[in-house]
Amino acid sequence: MDITITPKDATGAERHLDVSIPAEAVAAAEDKTAQRYTSRAQLPGFRPGKAPAGMVRKRFAQEIRQEAVQTLVQDAYQQFMEGDGKQLDLVAQPHVHDLKLEAGQPLTFTFHFEVRPDVKLEKVEGFTVTRRAATVTDEQVTQQLEQLREQRAAWAPVELLPQDGDQVTLDLSVQEGDEAGPDGQPVMSAPQQFQVVVGQNQAIPAVEALIRRAGPGETVEEDVTWPDDFPVEEERGKSKRVRVLVKEVKRKALPALDDDLARELGDFDSLDALTTAVRGDLGQQLTRETDAEARAALLDQIIDANPFDVPPSWVANLVQGYAKAYQIPEQDGQRFFQEFRPLAERQVRRDLVVDAIAKRENLTATSADVDAEIEELARARGTDAGQVYAQLEKAKRLGEIEHGVTERKVFEWLMARNTVTEGEAEGTPAAAPEPATEGPAAPAAE
Repeated sequence: MDITITPKDATGAERHLDVSIPAEAVAAAEDKTAQRYTSRAQLPGFRPGKAPAGMVRKRFAQEIRQEAVQTLVQDAYQQFMEGDGKQLDLVAQPHVHDLKLEAGQPLTFTFHFEVRPDVKLEKVEGFTVTRRAATVTDEQVTQQLEQLREQRAAWAPVELLPQDGDQVTLDLSVQEGDEAGPDGQPVMSAPQQFQVVVGQNQAIPAVEALIRRAGPGETVEEDVTWPDDFPVEEERGKSKRVRVLVKEVKRKALPALDDDLARELGDFDSLDALTTAVRGDLGQQLTRETDAEARAALLDQIIDANPFDVPPSWVANLVQGYAKAYQIPEQDGQRFFQEFRPLAERQVRRDLVVDAIAKRENLTATSADVDAEIEELARARGTDAGQVYAQLEKAKRLGEIEHGVTERKVFEWLMARNTVTEGEAEGTPAAAPEPATEGPAAPAAE
């Protein structure tokens, strides 16, 4: 078949091919498809496969043309992949754009597909990054100790008006509709029980103001205007009668920060021992954070010095992963995509750089590396390495372990060849991993 395929661009992650198929080939494909339809068509008054060809062709004209076009598209795709396309590493399903077909004219369209970028890293050494000082402050230690006190706090009922931090159990009734009842009073909904912590924005401000005015067993009722930023748009600005019955008020009692609390929290014989452990844990956490910031900053410099295109589908898949993780509502999807696309594109570039260095410098994790990592995890958990391996294999997370080891080896290699200075500079937070992308498939017309 005389199919003409003309590349529009030969570099970058996105490629386009202009395709032209002669009118004679289009007619032949339609005739062949029509014959197949005729052989199996069932039309009223005729036995299966015995209806006149002209009648079948007229009855199924649209279906015949669509199937013929799809066949020709597949033929063109196969011809390209058996020729110049052999050397390409497709990373997404090709698509067809700008398809045009008029009677007696050639079939023309454009193939759009994405390929894995050729990441040529000409400069990966000689950069300087500043790592934020991993210094734990007394204030951070105090905050962590206060959180530990919060975990051991006890709630006790009080016969007082609620105040900030109190846990209130209440029944809430809200006016239904605008019509008054037989007694001339608003019709109220059946009471619904809620539990809120005062001062934590768990109720709209006007309702929380009512809660603060009633002690246990007391009821307060008043007209309330729904705020302009209320999540349900049609309720914004409406004024309704609200009735609040406070059933119980509980106040938090924090334990003393002393040796007894330290012994309750773990294997600590004194408050000093607990404080030392907290400071050490915070230091390890801060070191991990500052190391991640420095690595990300170094990768950003390498990316800026070695520009390359990235497949748009990989970026879109990563944004979709973020949206799913953050449970973004469908109506906010487009806005979320626009806001997160730069972050996702940067992450795709980082992952490609790490992969390119790992392959070039032979730093990809080996089976022995993965086994050693699993043994370390097992020791940390106090369990058997075989059991940990089985759990990871069942959860299909062995790939994560391999990727993590490879990434660590790459960063060790990079840090040894670049300069890291210590200071107070803020770094760039480490980015999230890239969701899996799908491999190439046959093209589909759009």
